[in-house]
Amino acid sequence: MMGRQDVDQASLFYEFRLADRIPKDHLLRRINVFATAVLADVHNQLKRYYSEIGRPSVDPELMIRMLIIGYCYGLRSERRLAQEVELHLAYRWFCRLDLDDKVPHHSTFSENRLNRFRQSDVLRHIFERVVVACMAAGLVKGEGFAVDASVMEANASRYHGKAPDEIEWSEPERQTRAVKEYLAALEAVVEPNPDRKPPKVVSPSDPCSAWTAKANKRVQFGYGLNYLIDVENAVIVDVEATPARTYDEVEAAKTMLDRTELRFDLKPKRLAADTAYGTGRFLGWLVGRQVAPHIPVRDASEREDGTFSRSDFRWNKRRGVYVCPNGKVLMTTGSVSADHTLRYYALKGDCDVCPFKMQCCPKTPSRKVTRDVHEDARDMARRLMRTKVFLRSRDERKRVEMRFAHLKTHHGFERMRLRGLSGARDEFHLAAIVQNLKTLALRLAGPPPDRKRVSTA
Repeated sequence: MMGRQDVDQASLFYEFRLADRIPKDHLLRRINVFATAVLADVHNQLKRYYSEIGRPSVDPELMIRMLIIGYCYGLRSERRLAQEVELHLAYRWFCRLDLDDKVPHHSTFSENRLNRFRQSDVLRHIFERVVVACMAAGLVKGEGFAVDASVMEANASRYHGKAPDEIEWSEPERQTRAVKEYLAALEAVVEPNPDRKPPKVVSPSDPCSAWTAKANKRVQFGYGLNYLIDVENAVIVDVEATPARTYDEVEAAKTMLDRTELRFDLKPKRLAADTAYGTGRFLGWLVGRQVAPHIPVRDASEREDGTFSRSDFRWNKRRGVYVCPNGKVLMTTGSVSADHTLRYYALKGDCDVCPFKMQCCPKTPSRKVTRDVHEDARDMARRLMRTKVFLRSRDERKRVEMRFAHLKTHHGFERMRLRGLSGARDEFHLAAIVQNLKTLALRLAGPPPDRKRVSTA
């Protein structure tokens, strides 16, 4: 006989316990064990940013727990996040809300994220506590690190870019947090950095972002999400926000390595990265810190016109000169050029009578060879490229790329919501917090029975 649900019979009272309705293998139940520990001192961190009088505010731990849910499940709109927490039992349980408890209004998040959370740098504090928890759990080995950056589209239209001198920053519509942050950064610069080229195009709404077409994407304004991971379990040990420019991303790698050593006493023996980090300056910096650079060397010295390349000239380290294929010496004046290279010149008389002149310098009177001031470090990186441990590092470096892939695919993080470099920093910290919490939960508590349901990112 066909059954029919009788909707007229309803119980007057229900015996209901929220915790009993959450499956034991639910991701939030696994994360909650570690989130409770890392959020234990949030109130102390934020205490001085609240007034001692007046009505009680929304619990900051509750807002942070809601933000963790949002970045874990791709609910980065505060309005939608509040709606989902209102309806979802597991979200309520993780936020420690009962069925009849009121969910904070979405406008509360904007006020706290742009003021108390940012002023106190509480998100950075939480991120570091999560890293310490990973270290205590034995998930961070500290022997090999990998660094990389991924472009995140800024909350700015790519059709409204202008040259910096064409924008009138004093106009009323330009008086935003992102613009004020940009102008304050310009005023703080004492001397311009010759290695950092000024932008040709900026966004009037988010001038801290960079005009970029990296990774074969469309031209857009974006920020660089920089991750430094321990390759053992892909734990993110540091995160930094930069404009989406290669120079800034390489400099961010230095910042993250220094900060990781200072905060966690972690210094890797080797660092894996892609060719964008294979500049002489960065390789020299790593070698000076006794970190083996497992990085392909960025080299444009090989010629494709059939003439001799720099590799055809032998370097005499003891004398500090190059020797050409005909056995003649190339010497330098000792002055370093703007691109951090030394120029070595052959004598015109030697080149005039050289039988290899047409293969060496057919269009110039004499041959010139450039050498990076950090060429010794570049040579060391080239030697490491021929080792088995380098091949292992090359494979392990993919783990940082997988972090970016999971963040965009499983967490829906492809475009910024907040503007300004500080807004990007807050968003990136929350993303890294969530990914590390998931790593803790899934590595220590074990994966759920249905692996397809939960990402390990």
